[in-house]
Amino acid sequence: MPGLIEKQPDGTYHIRCKICLHLIASEARSPGNFAPLLARHEKEECPATLTPGFWQFDNPITQKFTEDRMAFITPLLRQLRKSLGIDSALDVGCGLGDFSAFLSQFGIPKVVGIDGRADNIAEAQRRHVGPLFQLANAEELPELDRFDLVLCFGLVYHLENPLRALRKLQAVTSKVMLLDSMCIHAREPRLELMDEYTLDNQGLNYLAMYPSEPALVKMLRRSGFAFVYGFETLPDNEYYRASKWRMRTRTMMLAARVELHCENLVSLEDFQNFADHGAPAWKTALARIRERLTSS
Repeated sequence: MPGLIEKQPDGTYHIRCKICLHLIASEARSPGNFAPLLARHEKEECPATLTPGFWQFDNPITQKFTEDRMAFITPLLRQLRKSLGIDSALDVGCGLGDFSAFLSQFGIPKVVGIDGRADNIAEAQRRHVGPLFQLANAEELPELDRFDLVLCFGLVYHLENPLRALRKLQAVTSKVMLLDSMCIHAREPRLELMDEYTLDNQGLNYLAMYPSEPALVKMLRRSGFAFVYGFETLPDNEYYRASKWRMRTRTMMLAARVELHCENLVSLEDFQNFADHGAPAWKTALARIRERLTSS
C-alpha cells in the first residue's frame, strides 16, 4: 500500500496511510523505506481493511473535520435563517452527502447535493433520505433553480477553472454562499497549480488550483457578490490554525447579495491583515519587526 509523504517546513517528513490518513511516522529525517510499517498498518489497523465498504470520506480524520465544521456553522445558519430565511440549499461537491443530510436535518425544506463522481452520488443516495442528489460538474453546471444558500466546502481548490465555477454558483445563489477552501499564504491575489494524489476525494482531473485568501475575495467579488465576509474566529480544527512553524492551510468565507450583521462575521474590506492571519508565528513576528525598522 503506498503512503503519502508530506515534507514539513523544518525539512522532516510525515508519512501517512494513503487511505485513512493515519500518521505512520512523523519528523522522519528522510522518506526512507516505510513499507513494512505501512503493510502492518494495512493488515492490523486500517479501516479500509477492517471495515467492509469503507470510503476515504469515512476515515476518522475526515469525519472529525466534517463534525468540526458542522459545529462551527450551526450558530451561523440559525442567524441566517432568522434574518434572511433559508428555505433551500445547494451542496456543491457533496461527496457522500454528509453536509447535504446535515442541512436537511437542520430543517431546510429543499436540499440538493451535486457531485462530479457518479459513485459518490450513488452512495449518497444510499446513505441519506431527504436531500436530492444529482450528478453535475461545478464547472459545467446544468440548469438549476436558485437557492437561498449555496454550500461550497472543500471544492474550489480542486477545480481547474475556479473563477468560472464561482460565477456559475453566484448565478444560482439567491442570498448567500458559504465557502471553505484550502489556501496559500500571500498578501496578493495568487493561484498555485498543484498535482493532487489520485484519490477518489480529490479533483476529477487530479489538479489543484490553490488560492490565496485575497484571490478568493477577488474571485467572489468579480463573480458578482456584493459583500464578502471572513470570520473573526474560524472552526476549532488544526487546519484553520497557524502553529509556531506551520501556516494555516484552510479558510472559510461568506459571500452575500445583501449586507449582513451576524456574530463573528467581519467584512474583508475592513479586515486588512487577513493574509497575516494564516501565517506561522515566526513569519508574522518577522514582518512586524521589519515594519518597525522601516518606520523608525
